[in-house]
Amino acid sequence: MAAVAAKKAELDELGVEVLAISTNSHFVHKVWQEQELSKMVEGGFPWPMVADTTGRIGRAYGVYDEQGGVDIRGRFIIDPDGVIQAMEVLTPTVGRNVNELIRQVKAYQHVRATGEVTPSGWQPGKPTLKPSPALVGMVWKEWKVENAG
Repeated sequence: MAAVAAKKAELDELGVEVLAISTNSHFVHKVWQEQELSKMVEGGFPWPMVADTTGRIGRAYGVYDEQGGVDIRGRFIIDPDGVIQAMEVLTPTVGRNVNELIRQVKAYQHVRATGEVTPSGWQPGKPTLKPSPALVGMVWKEWKVENAG
């Protein structure tokens, strides 16, 4: 979460709204903010932290662990229409990558704005694909593995 907070300016520039949701209470969130996050990044975590103490939100997103009574760590990219475009769920022992989150947001925004397709590892300025029947069987002419970043 601190790594995401450190990218606040870039995420704001992209128009991204961030929510952190866990089964911890708002009291635990407050202590975590004061004792941990604020020491990792100036100002701490600048977005809302939502207490999902019943697991209702986690269940809705398929990340609630009934046996453990916790939401499994994950991230969701939800478009302006409320549609989940991407999700990543990892075990607690492996951290997420905020730079990949930003790359994916940029790719989804590009796709939404242009209708083009962003291939593997796409970065702004790299080649895209324009979907059409003529592209079938010819992607190899338009896109090279070296462009995967």
